[in-house]
Amino acid sequence: MRMGMIIAGILFVVVGAAAFTGNLDFTQDKEVLKIGDLSATVQQEKTVPQWAGGASVLIGLGLLVAGAMRKR
Repeated sequence: MRMGMIIAGILFVVVGAAAFTGNLDFTQDKEVLKIGDLSATVQQEKTVPQWAGGASVLIGLGLLVAGAMRKR
């Protein structure tokens, strides 16, 4: 359990740091028109908000500290 908390903490910190710096983007497909069999879609590029990245970093640091302090 201790090692799992440390690994999860590292993952949260890495992903959170990427989101906090604005380097975590994703594409969302959105259907804007559908008439019968005809449909039109739009691809929107979105960025994960910086506040979510900051929160992820804080959670990761908390997991790292809890994993390091936990006794076997």
